[in-house]
Amino acid sequence: MKDILYRIFPADVAGHLFSIEIHIKKPEKNGQILSLPTWIPGSYLVRDFSRHIQKLTARTDKKVLDIAKLDNHSWQIEGTKHPITVSYLVYAWDLSVRAAHLDETHGFFNGSSVFLQVHGQEDSPCYLDINPPTHRQDWKVYTSLPEANKEKGGAKHHGFGLYVAPNYDALIDHPVEMGTPQVISFVVCGARHEMVFTGLIPNVDLERIARDTAKICEYQINFFEPKTHQAPFLDSSDRYVFMTMVTGTDYGGLEHRSSTALVASRGDLPVIGQEGMTDGYCQFLGLISHEYFHTWNVKRIKPQRFAPYNLTQATPTPLLWIFEGFTSYYDDLVLLRTGIIDETRYLSLLQKTINSVYTSPGRLKQSVAESSFDAWTKYYKQDENSLNAIISYYTKGSLVALGLDLLIRHKTESKKSLDDFMRLLWKKYGRDFYKKATQKGLKEENVVDLIHEATGVNTQSFVQCYALGTEDIPLDTLWAPFKVELQKENINDNSLQIKTKNINGQCQITHVIEGGNAHVAGLSAGDFLVAIDYIRVDGQNLDTLLKRYRPDDTLDIHVFRRDELRCFKCTLQTKDIKFVLKKI
Repeated sequence: MKDILYRIFPADVAGHLFSIEIHIKKPEKNGQILSLPTWIPGSYLVRDFSRHIQKLTARTDKKVLDIAKLDNHSWQIEGTKHPITVSYLVYAWDLSVRAAHLDETHGFFNGSSVFLQVHGQEDSPCYLDINPPTHRQDWKVYTSLPEANKEKGGAKHHGFGLYVAPNYDALIDHPVEMGTPQVISFVVCGARHEMVFTGLIPNVDLERIARDTAKICEYQINFFEPKTHQAPFLDSSDRYVFMTMVTGTDYGGLEHRSSTALVASRGDLPVIGQEGMTDGYCQFLGLISHEYFHTWNVKRIKPQRFAPYNLTQATPTPLLWIFEGFTSYYDDLVLLRTGIIDETRYLSLLQKTINSVYTSPGRLKQSVAESSFDAWTKYYKQDENSLNAIISYYTKGSLVALGLDLLIRHKTESKKSLDDFMRLLWKKYGRDFYKKATQKGLKEENVVDLIHEATGVNTQSFVQCYALGTEDIPLDTLWAPFKVELQKENINDNSLQIKTKNINGQCQITHVIEGGNAHVAGLSAGDFLVAIDYIRVDGQNLDTLLKRYRPDDTLDIHVFRRDELRCFKCTLQTKDIKFVLKKI
C-alpha cells in the first residue's frame, strides 16, 4: 500500500458529483489533520472550495472514526495507529478553469478543489487512481500528471489508472480532463505538446491551431533557453497539455507547471478553410501565448510570497504587475515576433490597451503595485465603481513593461532590452526551481537592481513614478526615437460617459465614469434609462439618440432608480478621447 493514495470516481454525472477516497497508511497517531486549499494559484481570490465537500467520513478496517471540524476548510480525524480511509463527495458544477465540472459529456478537475491535504505528509509522494465512469467506456484521460511506473500498476497513456506526483503541491498543479475531446499534438524543441478541446466545435481547424501554437511554444522556449532549447516543464512531466473547454461566449485561462486550463468561445476558433486572422482567433492565440509564458514567469520565477504558496489564506504580493503585467506584454509581442500577426495588428492591440488604461480614472488613484497587493479585495471583487477606483495590473502592468522596454532599448542603442531582464530572472530564480531544496522567489526591493544588472540601465525613477506611483507613462516621449507616434484625439460623437447593458430591451447603466457628463448630472450605476428629452431609450438606441445633439446641449434624462422615476438635466460638456498609434 502506498503511504498516500487518492482515488477519484465520476460517481454521479447527472448530479455532478465526484467521489474521492484518500488512503493514508501512516496517519498522525494523535489525530490526522486534513484541509482543502482556500484558493488556487493564479486566481487571487479566496474561493472556499470546501463548501462543495459532502458526506466526509473516515474509517479503519475495524471502526468508523470521529471527525472534528477545525474551521471552514480543515478537519481532524480521531487518532489511530491503523491505516485510515477518508471518503467524501465533491459537487462539481463550475465551468470555469478554477475548480471542477462533471456531466455526462466530460469530467474536469483541479486538484486544489477536490483533494484534501494530509498535514505532516505534504512532501510524501501522492498516488492518484483515476477511475472511469460507469456510463461510458470510451472516455480517456488527459493530464500532464505522470503515469506511475508500470510495475506499480501505472496507467497507460491517456488511460484510467494510477498516476503519481512527488508531493501534494505537484498533485494539485496538474489538472485533469476526461472524456472524448478532439485532440491534436505536436513536438517542438524535442518536447511533446497536446491540445485537448472539449465541447461542440463543428469543423474546427485543429491543424491550423496546432501549427500556430507550435510557433508560440518554440519561440518562448528559445527565448528563455537560447543555448539549451530546453522546455521548462520537463522538470515535472514529459508533456505539456493545453486543455480547452469550448462554450458559446466564455474566455479565460489558468496556468499550471506543465499544462494550462482554458475556456474559449466557439466563434473564436478557426474553421477548416477559413483564411485570415479574425479578432477572436487572435485573442485566443494571445491567451495561449499568455498562459504558456506563465510556465516560466510565475510557475517557476515566482514572487517571494509564493515560494512556497500558502493556500490557507490570502497571500498578497505587490509584484503581480511583473508576473501578470509583463506576461500580458509578451503574449501579443510573441505573436508579432513569430509572424502570426503583422505590425499593423500589433499596434492596434497596443492601442486598445492604451485606451483601456488611459481612459480609466482609477489609474490616477491606484498604482499597479497597489493593484497587485489589493487583487484579493479589489481586482477580483469589482463593482460598479471599480472603473473609477482601481487599475488593472494586467493592462497597466503591460504598459509599464512596454515603457521599460522602450527606455532600455533607447538607453543602450538597442543592445539591451527587457528580454535580458526576463532571462536573468529565469537564470536566478526559475531554472531548476522544482529541483531545489530551498525555493527562492523575487523580492520587490530587488527589481530595480536586477534590471540594472541585466541591462546596465538605472530604472529607479521610472519604477518609482509609474509602477509604485500613479503617473501616466510618457509613451509618446518613449516611442519617439522608434518612429512611432502616440496621438490623443477627441471623439466627435456625444457621450454620457457611462457603460450600459441591455436587459430585456431596457438600457441599464452599469458604470458611471467619474467626472463625466452622467456623473455631473447625478446619474448612477443601476439606473434604467427611460427617455432622453421624452423619447424612449431602449436597449439599443442610446448612441443613435445622442447623435442628434451638439456640445453644450442640455438634455432631460428620465430614469428609473429602483422603482422610482427620476429626472436629471445633463449638459454635454465633457468629450470622450482616444489614443491612436501611428508609424512616422
